[in-house]
Amino acid sequence: MFRSVLIANRGEIACRIARTAKQLGLRTIAVYSAADADALHVRVCDEAHPIGPAEPQESYLSIDRLIEVAKTTAADCVHPGYGFLSENADFAERCEQAGIAFIGPPAEAIRAMGLKDRAKALMERAGVPVVPGYHGDRQDATFLKRKAYEIGYPVLIKPAAGGGGRGLRRVDKHADFEAALEAAIREGEAAFGVSRVLIEKFVVAPRHIEFQVFADRHSGIIHLGERDCSLQRRHQKVIEEAPAPGMTSQLRAQIGAAAVKAASAVGYVGAGTVEFLADWSSGLRADAFWFIEMNTRLQVEHPVTEAVTGLDLVEWQFRIAAGERLPLQQSQLHIDGSAIEARLYAEDPENGFLPSTGTIVALELPDNIRVECGVEAGDRTTPYYDAMIAKIIAHEPTREAALERLAQALDRTVVVGPRNNVAFLAGLCRTSEFRQGRVDTGFIDRMLAAGGGGPSRADRAAAALGIAHLLARNPIDQVAGDDSPRSEGESEMPSPWATRDGFQLGGMRSLAVPIVIDGENGMATISYGISGMRVTVDGTAPATDARVFEVAEEAYVVRHGRQTRVRLKDFSAPASEAGVADGVLKAPMHGRVLEILAGSGDRVARGQRLAVIEAMKMEHTLRAPFDGLVSRISVDTGAQVVEGAEIMVIEHVGDA
Repeated sequence: MFRSVLIANRGEIACRIARTAKQLGLRTIAVYSAADADALHVRVCDEAHPIGPAEPQESYLSIDRLIEVAKTTAADCVHPGYGFLSENADFAERCEQAGIAFIGPPAEAIRAMGLKDRAKALMERAGVPVVPGYHGDRQDATFLKRKAYEIGYPVLIKPAAGGGGRGLRRVDKHADFEAALEAAIREGEAAFGVSRVLIEKFVVAPRHIEFQVFADRHSGIIHLGERDCSLQRRHQKVIEEAPAPGMTSQLRAQIGAAAVKAASAVGYVGAGTVEFLADWSSGLRADAFWFIEMNTRLQVEHPVTEAVTGLDLVEWQFRIAAGERLPLQQSQLHIDGSAIEARLYAEDPENGFLPSTGTIVALELPDNIRVECGVEAGDRTTPYYDAMIAKIIAHEPTREAALERLAQALDRTVVVGPRNNVAFLAGLCRTSEFRQGRVDTGFIDRMLAAGGGGPSRADRAAAALGIAHLLARNPIDQVAGDDSPRSEGESEMPSPWATRDGFQLGGMRSLAVPIVIDGENGMATISYGISGMRVTVDGTAPATDARVFEVAEEAYVVRHGRQTRVRLKDFSAPASEAGVADGVLKAPMHGRVLEILAGSGDRVARGQRLAVIEAMKMEHTLRAPFDGLVSRISVDTGAQVVEGAEIMVIEHVGDA
């Protein structure tokens, strides 16, 4: 066994790897960027070393810097986790050349499976069924568009490299193909450095079912059962489970054998995941499963497999990399109960699930259930990395019990500061379709479309409670008291007649106090009577089923998993602070401007794409809010922008 490991990652996976490594007696070595100097993974490891600026290309993706730290610290091995360099064949080779074990498959296997088009061709030769489509070398746009027409719409355009849904585009109409192709190529180049794409037939009722495989250096290879990852939003996994609903032992053995065959075809070693697409319109069947790709690393959702098998997959990774044989044979594998994992993200479900950045004011995670987390209260979510806060995993004898336990755990979860999806996750766990196992990869998108998916009305009851707390700490006479200048020698004692507390001789008096609710202007009514102060917002009294967290001059109110942020209006702030002015396009989050698609003076139509911003590994398109003229462009392509920064201004045509 190794004596030390450099963990070439961050966040919850770095903490997860460190936990098992310490149990095995390994010295744990963390690395961190400038943005992560005080991160949790830095604190839990035995030692930590800086590797560069916040930008991933100059830190966590810098092979030279990582190898340098590994040599300096005399690390026996490097564990890449997932993401970043985990599927980078060059990194695996450089580790080997430096005499450092890479906790992962050989570079040749990574290359063989790293390009989806090459992998599909290899699987066809190995007799593993693949999704119908085109994955050849010819890549001119006209030819690809013709192949899409021949395959039949709808189709998927996929970058030939990478994973996680990056660059994936569904195309339903022939006329939309060129724009989708350009976007897929651009995102594929930015994320993976590869411009090639492949075209696949879109399966109308698809389930995403993947098999965990493990192989050693002694020709041993087995699978550890399947995971169902069908609950996705924009091709990003949201909730995963094991085993898959509707999976039989016989079908598991058949598809598992295909997964083992796929791994054997590339001489695989270590942990890997063979992903299949299943058409479940007539139930799960062996003749309706197709290989789509293989991830040559540990998966985000590996805890559900650990839960139902009772195994530590990270320990297996270390042991196999050290030359040991597989701890189990296929016949010794047993599936126990059901496990379900929810991914808790710093994102705003009411605003297109845009990533949310900022300080985590409070963080309360459920106990008596497995939680994988890489942050603590006081840490910040930044625009540089994935927006995950934690993973919450429930394991029970039955699927129904696991779902209920997960939903209850999410109800007890509190994240204050960045917007987050905890209430959305709890709601998903309680949908009848998911409870009955009747979901496919398009379920969430359909659910959001049916419900509008837009911002909900501000929670007035929560806002009233927050304002009441703020006023209890800072009475209205302090917030808006008499600050007129005094003449020399005048007493510092304020006049009781200048106090703006609503007092009058008899009856009740009310004050209208300007406030800000979630960035929008509002008005609270403060009433004073015999029983004291009473606060309402639009006639709504304070909530009684919420919690308040006060930070500086603001209050965060958490009610039913939803966060409302309120404060008293600051009259010294610019008048435009509370919202987006008509026609002003602002950055929805911190990020980098990838494209400006219009020029000053251009006429634009409502819904027209005007700019593209990249943040937290995702692209976000800004569109024209109405027909008009571009009167001002405030940023250049490539610029880094903060949330709320002005991108451009559109004027109504009639105003031009």
